[in-house]
Amino acid sequence: MAAVSVTVLVMLVLAAAAASVSGQHDYGDALHKSLLFFEGQRSGRLPPDQRLRWRRDSAMNDGAAAGVDLTGGYYDAGDNVKFGFPMAFTATLMSWGLIDFGRSFGAHASETRKAVRWATDYLMKATATPNTVYVQVGDAFRDHSCWERPEDMDTPRTVYKVDPAHPGSDVAAETAAALAAGSIVFREADPAYSKRLLDRAIEVFEFADKYRGPYSSSLHAAVCPCYCDYSGYQDELLWGAAWLHKASRRREYRDYIKRNEVVLGASEAINEFGWDNKHAGINVLISKEVLMGKDEYFQSFRVNADNFICTLLPGISNHPQIQYSPGGLLFKVGNSNMQHVTSLSFLLLAYSNYLSHANARVPCGTSSASPVQLRRVAKRQVDYILGDNPLRMSYMVGYGERYPRRIHHRASSLPSVSAHPARIGCKAGAAYYATPAPNPNLLVGAVVGGPTNTSDAFPDARAVFQQSEPTTYINAPLLGLLAYFSGHPNLSAQSIAADD
Repeated sequence: MAAVSVTVLVMLVLAAAAASVSGQHDYGDALHKSLLFFEGQRSGRLPPDQRLRWRRDSAMNDGAAAGVDLTGGYYDAGDNVKFGFPMAFTATLMSWGLIDFGRSFGAHASETRKAVRWATDYLMKATATPNTVYVQVGDAFRDHSCWERPEDMDTPRTVYKVDPAHPGSDVAAETAAALAAGSIVFREADPAYSKRLLDRAIEVFEFADKYRGPYSSSLHAAVCPCYCDYSGYQDELLWGAAWLHKASRRREYRDYIKRNEVVLGASEAINEFGWDNKHAGINVLISKEVLMGKDEYFQSFRVNADNFICTLLPGISNHPQIQYSPGGLLFKVGNSNMQHVTSLSFLLLAYSNYLSHANARVPCGTSSASPVQLRRVAKRQVDYILGDNPLRMSYMVGYGERYPRRIHHRASSLPSVSAHPARIGCKAGAAYYATPAPNPNLLVGAVVGGPTNTSDAFPDARAVFQQSEPTTYINAPLLGLLAYFSGHPNLSAQSIAADD
């Protein structure tokens, strides 16, 4: 197998799905719809320019019991809890897309910054108390026992925090990363806000590093099993330092990264990237310094990134956790597979961009892969999501002729307040949950978890949350991908061969 070129292997996988490939996708329209999804996830007082009008103000007293204002932010998925860990990761990835592919966003750049700011404004509230990060609002177990609209919810809005006595280096460092990345996004659009974000990121990272420990230990009963940090807090410390280095250009963060590279495990679990595990993202992000000719000091991170990229290339990877379905979908064991598809595809695209600037390739054993090949694999995943798959359906709600109609999402599946002004109680929503009827409110742009095995099957059933629930961290990396491909729609298998 090693003697077969990467180009041939990639083309074979692409050809396997050729029969299902449709015409040209409207990536700009998909980007527009993805941004609408974030409006549907908003918590707090909705602005006058809210476009998903079936949503209304919700959770207007969040934080009051603890004497703080924690209104705003995003609900992470189909429930009504605000989880700070995935929300911060969502903000970081939205910002990364704007930072790397800002020009490709075109007319959507301003509304994407608004989506970022809806998260960073909340994270600024959550970090307003020194040496404290408020990391969750809502009792997940009580919330999950109900099926009710966010506008109606009456479950406890319990506030959870990390502080010196109850450390949470993982969630705090991810929050610092989100604020630092956001400061880059707003550097030109709003310099004063950008400075506030960076100043706060520095403070929050110092707290995360000084008071070390996993938030899963400090707040186990509250955050597990929904968002336990299974990979430990070490990766988030490196991730936070990497973003602070990028945002501030301070030498102290450069030195921190190099000094802690081994002890914080930069080369571990390099095939993972998501709200829990940042290792692959760290290596790709820092590798830009090397590939852009700015810092040979980080050469080891490029080696790690190269190794990671090779694990994703179809036909080359021997990693047991990376597979491709017969229809061409990247697949990892676990729930909500599309979170892996979008985050790993984003890294492929970002790294291909860095390689192109350096006129470099990725060494994979006896062969190598070009930047165009990496982009092509990423584009294949985006096209699968948008409908180029054996079922010929889009996994983005509202895009294409066929898409999921029974998503696992409380607000979408229950009648809107305008359609049903009377309150729908905790258990009264069960009838709407159980009905086979399509959801009454279209959560436009939501990308669901999708197929969770290698059969390319999808039941479109509300009860199968592993496949039918959307999340903010599925859509967040997709923004950058859609923006890029809206400006570069014509990548093809032929262009891979020509680039070889």
